[in-house]
Amino acid sequence: MLKIGTFFFKYRNQAFPLIIAALFISTPPTTTVLGSEALEAWKNSLALLVILIGLLLRATVIGYAYIKRGGLNKRVYANDLVTEGMFGVCRNPLYVGNMLVYSGLFLFHGSPMVVVVGCLLFAFIYQCIIYAEEEFLANKFGEGYSAYCRDVPRWGLKLSAFSSSTEGMAFNWKRVIAKDYSTMSSTLIAVLVTEFYRVAADSVADQDSSYAIVLAALLGIVVALTGLVSSLKKRGVFDKMTTAH
Repeated sequence: MLKIGTFFFKYRNQAFPLIIAALFISTPPTTTVLGSEALEAWKNSLALLVILIGLLLRATVIGYAYIKRGGLNKRVYANDLVTEGMFGVCRNPLYVGNMLVYSGLFLFHGSPMVVVVGCLLFAFIYQCIIYAEEEFLANKFGEGYSAYCRDVPRWGLKLSAFSSSTEGMAFNWKRVIAKDYSTMSSTLIAVLVTEFYRVAADSVADQDSSYAIVLAALLGIVVALTGLVSSLKKRGVFDKMTTAH
């Protein structure tokens, strides 16, 4: 598991989109649940809610205490042991947010195979990555990290610690936009493309054609806004507000 975690820590930005694309292409998204369009609508609403919660959790983490997850030369590394902000609530809050986003995307697709395989596979991969990170942190920070592990859950959210962990800290929205716009964008694109796939696989009725045009327009808007934020970031607009912790 440590070897798997080290591999995916290094190549996750390339591997994760390929895994998701392969799962989604393997079978069309569902158009009904147990033959009911109403249940399908409820399922999709639940999926979008789970995705939103995941994105909000990521935003909360980054807004209070951003931690660079890329490591050093794509290997697990950390200069400091960050325990404030949401890291005083959960040891891996960004990964919890990611799992919520991915689980919501799989549920939005709806195929039982995609939901089960996707959720289990990503949970296993993230657990492996966490093991690799924990080994490094334990070796580098010793008893300080052990004490942190005893006090803060690996996957759960110790919400009772939120107030004390964020005391005296200011939430930074500009840092959230600068650091997480690509995650927000890719998530929205995945939702829109999945919905477009659902419409195309279901039928080509006039109303569906109009809906497809709306989806395409929304996709264009998301891509344009992503390009705008990327351009502003390259011009240094967010530099003063995005110092990594």
